[in-house]
Amino acid sequence: MIILGVSAFYHDSAAALLVDGKIVAAAQEERFSRLKHDARFPQHAISYCLEQAGIGLNQVDNIVFHEKPFLKFERLLETYVQFAPRGFTSFRRAIPLWIKEKLFQKSTLIKAFEALGADVDVGSKLQFSEHHLSHAASAFYPSPFDETLVLTMDGVGEWATTTAAIGNADGLNIIKEIHFPHSLGLLYSALTYYCGFRVNSGEYKLMGLAPYGQPRYAEKMKEHLIDIKSDGSFRLNLDYFDYCTGLTMTNKRFDALFGASPRANESPLEQRHMDLAASVQVVTEEVVIALARHLQQQTGQKNLCLAGGVALNCVANGKLQRSGIFDNVWVQPAAGDAGGALGAALYSHHAYHGKLRAERVAGTDEMEGAYLGPAFKQDDIEARLTAAGAVFDVVDDETLMAETAQALASSEAVGWVQGRMEFGPRALGNRSILGDPRDRDMQSTLNLKIKYRESFRPFAPSVLEERVGDWFNLKGPSPYMLLVDQVADEHRLTVEEEGIGMERLKQIRSTLPAITHVDDSARIQTVSAKSNPRYHALISAFEKLTGCGVVVNTSFNIRGEPIVATPEDAFRCFMGTRMDRLVVGNCVMVKSKQNQQLAEDYRDRFALD
Repeated sequence: MIILGVSAFYHDSAAALLVDGKIVAAAQEERFSRLKHDARFPQHAISYCLEQAGIGLNQVDNIVFHEKPFLKFERLLETYVQFAPRGFTSFRRAIPLWIKEKLFQKSTLIKAFEALGADVDVGSKLQFSEHHLSHAASAFYPSPFDETLVLTMDGVGEWATTTAAIGNADGLNIIKEIHFPHSLGLLYSALTYYCGFRVNSGEYKLMGLAPYGQPRYAEKMKEHLIDIKSDGSFRLNLDYFDYCTGLTMTNKRFDALFGASPRANESPLEQRHMDLAASVQVVTEEVVIALARHLQQQTGQKNLCLAGGVALNCVANGKLQRSGIFDNVWVQPAAGDAGGALGAALYSHHAYHGKLRAERVAGTDEMEGAYLGPAFKQDDIEARLTAAGAVFDVVDDETLMAETAQALASSEAVGWVQGRMEFGPRALGNRSILGDPRDRDMQSTLNLKIKYRESFRPFAPSVLEERVGDWFNLKGPSPYMLLVDQVADEHRLTVEEEGIGMERLKQIRSTLPAITHVDDSARIQTVSAKSNPRYHALISAFEKLTGCGVVVNTSFNIRGEPIVATPEDAFRCFMGTRMDRLVVGNCVMVKSKQNQQLAEDYRDRFALD
C-alpha cells in the first residue's frame, strides 16, 4: 500500500509518502522553490518523494489532501452571514478567489497532478482528510505510545481550532472540539501582528521576545480578550478582533485597550511590546496547562501527543512536561500545516484502509529523527560544488570530525550539511550552522553577521543525549528541539540585573552564554548516536577537545530564506555571509580560500520574515 499525502494552498505546502505504513519521505515545498512558507501546489516535494521511493505516480494507491475545502467554504460563508453587514469588503475579495480556485479544489489538484506529466486517473485515487484529524494522525501514529491523548491546537482548520482525541488500537477518535472563531492560535497570531511581526511566520519571534518583558497585560487580556474556564476551554471577545471579516487581525478597539496602534514592521521594539509578548505567552501557557489537566482527569490517559501550530510553542511544551500532568509528552516535529501532509497519509492508511500500526519499539518513534528529506552522495556533492566554483578539500571522517571540532573551539561559525534534510521547521544537525556555546560573542555574531536577523533572538543548543542532565534541567530526550528548560544550576552565573528589556541582552548568565536566554532557559535538542551518528560524533569530538558536550545549532539560512536543501544552496549562503567554514559531506571549504568574486549579498532576494 503506497499513499501520498499533500498539504497546500494556505502556507507551508508539503508532501509525504508512506509505503506499507512506513514513512519513506517527507519535505516542504519551500526547500525546493526557495520561497519561504511556499503555499503553492508542492510539485517539487511530490517529485522528490516519488523519486526517493523509486516509483511513479501510477504506483501510488491513494493521494490524500490534508483538509476538506467544502467545510472551509461553509465556515467562510457562515462567518460572513453571522457578522453581516460588517466585512463586506473582505467578503467581496474572498469569494471570487474561493469560487475560482479553492471551492473546487479537487479539480485544481487533478489538473496540478496532470501537469506533472503523469498519465494517471488522479480523481479515482484522491481522498480528503479533515484538517485536525490530519494533525492528530501525524502525532499519534508515529508516536512511541500504544495509547495516548492527542491535543491539537492551531489557528483554524475547517471549523475546529482545538481538538482532543484518543488514539489507541481502535484508531483515532476526537472527543472534544473548540470551534472558530474562538482560537488560541489566532489570539497568539493577533498579538504577533500587533507587535509588528508577520502572521504565520513571526509567532516564534514573539515567543523569543517574551522573556525580555513582564506579563503586565495578562490580566487585562483575560478580562477583555479571552474568557478561560476552569477546564481550559475558552471564548474570545470578538469585539477586539478583525480576523473574522476584516483584512487585519485586530481593530481600533484593540488599539485603544493597549494604548497604541500596531507596531510598524521593522520599527524599534518598545518595552510594552516585550510586555505584551510576555503576557500572551503566560495566557497561552495557562490555557494549555488547564486543558491538559482537565483532559487527563477526564480520560485517565498517561501519555500526551501534541500537534498543530501551537505545539511549536516550545516554552509552553516545556512547562507542560514539567507539570507532571502526563507521564510522557511527545510532539510531532512538523507540527504545523506541513505535517498535515504526513498526517493525511497516515490517517488514510490506518482509518480508510484499516491497517494496524506496527508494533512499537519502547521509547522510539517512527519519524526517523525527522530526517526525511533528500540526501546527496559524496561524488554528487563534489560535482555540484565544483560546478558552483567552490574550492574544497576532501577528507576522511576522522579528519573531518577533528578539524571541524577544532574550528568550533576556535570560535568559527561552521555550516554543516550532512545526510537527509530535516522535515519540519527545525534544523536538527543536517542543515545547520554551528558554533561554540561558550563564546560570549557567538550569539550576536550569528544573529547580526550571518543570519542578518533581530539581535534579541536566542539560539538553541544541541547536546549529547547522554549528557543532557550535565548541562540542563531537562529530564529525558528532546530530539526535535521542541522543549524549553533551564540551564543546570551549576552552569548558571550570578547576575546582578541591570536595566530592562534589551538592556539585559549582553549580560552573561551561564558558562554557555551563546545559548542561554535572558530567563536562563534554552530550547534544547538532544542528539542520539542512534538517530544521527554523524552529528553525535562531531559533538563528541568537540567534547573531547573542550570538555563541553554542547554546540550552538541554528538553521542554515539567512533571514527570510528557507533552510538550505542542496550543496549549491549551502555554498551560496556560505559566500553571502560571514560564515568561516562550510562542511558538506566530506568536503571542507574555508572562506579565505574561496574566489571572492563569488561572494554576494543576496539578502534582497528574500522577503523579511
